[in-house]
Amino acid sequence: MPAETSPVDHLDDDDYPAYTMGRAADILGITPAFLRAIGEAKLITPLRSEGGHRRYSRGQLRIAARARELVDQGTPIEAACRIIVLEDRLEEALRLNEEMRQELARR
Repeated sequence: MPAETSPVDHLDDDDYPAYTMGRAADILGITPAFLRAIGEAKLITPLRSEGGHRRYSRGQLRIAARARELVDQGTPIEAACRIIVLEDRLEEALRLNEEMRQELARR
């Protein structure tokens, strides 16, 4: 049987959906429409509360802030979303490459 969790257990969890759409928009200085747009572009997928309201995690807020940065520089929102996805893939590929290099060096 899993142990009960308390709200304090989620303080360090980057993936915990702690922010409502309105609060997330306020924190980032963006509109809820911007959050909906990057959600429709599949950049982030907010969780839904039991009442059906969108909830965002800190990790998702960081991604939204990066998208906002790119859009503010003149990048169309769809392109900004694609850039962020590609940046994440590159970061992961570089991490895996380094792990493989280290493994080969150990052999």
